[in-house]
Amino acid sequence: MTSYKHLIASFKSKKILVLGDVILDQHIRGTVSRVSPEAPVPIVLQDGEPTYSPGGAANVASNLKSLGANVTLVGRIGSDNEGKIFLSSLKKNKISTKGIFKDQSIPTIIKTRIVAHHQQVLRLDREQNNDLSSKTLNKLQNFLTKNIGHYDAIILSDYGKGLLSKALIEFTCDLSRREKKIITVDPKVEHFSYYEGVTSITPNRKEAENAIRNIKITHSASHRLGLNSDCLKTLLDVERAGQQLLKFLKLESLLITLGEQGMCVFEKGQKSKQIFTRAREVFDVTGAGDTVIAVFTLALSVGATKFQAADLANYAAGIVVGKMGAVAVTRDELFNAVKHHGAA
Repeated sequence: MTSYKHLIASFKSKKILVLGDVILDQHIRGTVSRVSPEAPVPIVLQDGEPTYSPGGAANVASNLKSLGANVTLVGRIGSDNEGKIFLSSLKKNKISTKGIFKDQSIPTIIKTRIVAHHQQVLRLDREQNNDLSSKTLNKLQNFLTKNIGHYDAIILSDYGKGLLSKALIEFTCDLSRREKKIITVDPKVEHFSYYEGVTSITPNRKEAENAIRNIKITHSASHRLGLNSDCLKTLLDVERAGQQLLKFLKLESLLITLGEQGMCVFEKGQKSKQIFTRAREVFDVTGAGDTVIAVFTLALSVGATKFQAADLANYAAGIVVGKMGAVAVTRDELFNAVKHHGAA
């Protein structure tokens, strides 16, 4: 079995394509000393200028880049100033923008977080989840057809913002299978049935619950397959649900993240394995799912077993939840975390 040290060192040799909903994250920081006389809300006195970072699928790409991989992000933005800022933030992080297409029908999605005294006071979202136009769909499909052969793995980062339509998901999955590429998915519940036959999906506990509920409603075969639990309170519930999702979607593997209880990894024909959390302190879970799928996929691409890949993803998640905001983990941080636990 390949050592974790060797796997992490090999990350820099891989090329990963990330397809998904891209978001511009804006942070406005300040202090609060009084309540508004106009309404019972705090007045935030802004400190400095807003800061921007690539979010959504772009945060997955940032994690991959920070780990040393060569990354191409594929998605859509609006023809607006926020789109320009988004492209600038990608270039700053040395992430390829050749797969980013402008869509005149939507604004660039932006999430504004107002933070005072290290505490998020308010989040303001601007988005317009229009379905993909045939023109944009064709551009994306043409790009994928011409370029997918250059990559070692494909990640679908589904934030439910309209990019990953049934047509695009099925096109990408079919193309990836023909090219014999690893394909992993950070899923959106409404789209679970579209992910049949992928290498792996990485839902959290709530997403897995909702997926079972959704499948029970939309598929008459669910009763026959034993999908009879939509409340995953215990690890036994998680075990049953995971095995059934694995079977129903014909997956190679499934990774369910369980917050403070760690993760549970499922593989076809094998018993599930629980991986306990290694987070020492939890300050902010923002972006932890992005880190998990980035590390899990990258580890698979360098030859890790499904368990090794999940274990490395768990180490990485333990690092990022100990920081504020959606931050990317580095190779050195990941190696040091593994070494600290004597697993290098």
